[in-house]
Amino acid sequence: MYKYVINGGHVLRGSVAVSGFKNAADGILPAAIMCGEPLRIENIPCIRDVLLWFDIFREMGVSVKTLNAHAFEIDASSVYTGNPPFEHMRNMRASYYLLGAMLSRFGRALVSLPGGCDFGDRPIDQHIKAFEAMGATIEVKGGVITAETEDGKLHGAHIYFDVITVGGTINAMLGATLAEGTTVLENCAREPHIVDVANFLNSMGADIRGAGTNVIKIRGVKKLHSCSYAIIPDQIEAGTYMVFAAATGGDLTVTGVIPKHLESITVKLRETGVTVEEFDDAVRVTRTGKLRRANVKTQEYPGFPTDMQPQFAAMLCLADRTSTVTESIFDSRFKYTSELKRMGARIHVDGKVATIEPAGELTGAVVRACDLRAGAAMIVAGLVARGTTEIEDIVYVERGYEDIVGKLRAVGADISRVKVDPPAGALSAI
Repeated sequence: MYKYVINGGHVLRGSVAVSGFKNAADGILPAAIMCGEPLRIENIPCIRDVLLWFDIFREMGVSVKTLNAHAFEIDASSVYTGNPPFEHMRNMRASYYLLGAMLSRFGRALVSLPGGCDFGDRPIDQHIKAFEAMGATIEVKGGVITAETEDGKLHGAHIYFDVITVGGTINAMLGATLAEGTTVLENCAREPHIVDVANFLNSMGADIRGAGTNVIKIRGVKKLHSCSYAIIPDQIEAGTYMVFAAATGGDLTVTGVIPKHLESITVKLRETGVTVEEFDDAVRVTRTGKLRRANVKTQEYPGFPTDMQPQFAAMLCLADRTSTVTESIFDSRFKYTSELKRMGARIHVDGKVATIEPAGELTGAVVRACDLRAGAAMIVAGLVARGTTEIEDIVYVERGYEDIVGKLRAVGADISRVKVDPPAGALSAI
């Protein structure tokens, strides 16, 4: 067990490189098992979720060969479809993508219900609706999803999502790729990683058009072939470092990004008085004056991303006047606010709206990462707090941020990853 120890008050200056997009990797890696030939995938982030995927793959008979720190060869020619590693699957949200991948290639699937961060229910009704429309019989029992097709394959269908769903859009797209006939998906999510997953599938020979719009058309193909593909930069990691710079009053250049993907974050930062300069593949974030208030509402892309909400809320604790943050995507995503209050934040939560009053300053305390992005919010607070902040349960943070301690130390932060001694008597009790 480890924790982060941060001595606050240091201004961040310099340059930080962004890793591959976690959310894209979560869709692309399970898509790789739809191909019976070796694949080369580059710009894979070195994070816990990716390592968990590789553990799942190896237990399913999929070969994973390391080419370098961020490039791997994946060969699913001999994937084993029975008795999947449920314990590993239960530890991550994106495990449900195996449902679409396995149904698409084999016409049957056995998958655990999703786990990962706990900030509300993660309904998969739209996923099930899509696969049933394509001819699958689905049963959910004892935390396990069993899916079968009558003739060993899915069939094209016209599917309208009742709500915009990123996971449902990707999963249905996976299922339709090797289905017999044409599938039309309507009311689709439009996030950049949906486009990335579609581009990866097309690189293997799929026929997917319209990804990035609300209507996606997929003509099923008989098989996929080998390819080499690089995952897009992580827009949420980039946005998080942009907030780190803004909160500390720093001067940070975030490199290896796609500025268009960051537009909603950039607009809100500028609204708070932060200067954001855009280049071809980088953004420079500086702040010299006081942070101004802002009202933020999370929305589906291209709106403000829910995965940036906790970090932004932590920064707004330093604003000159009262701000509001409205969460319209997930329930229970404000659990982290009780941790910020331990550091002196003045936040009142009423349903899906958090009202943030000026705190003056935050003070170091012992806090915990409630989930992945909440952990990033604790780091924002720790970087600007007076004194020392200790962040526990950092396993959540390391699910989605590659070498966050090393990257922050390189630009001036005083942050360390420290081993936690077991409680007294814990060893003797084992």
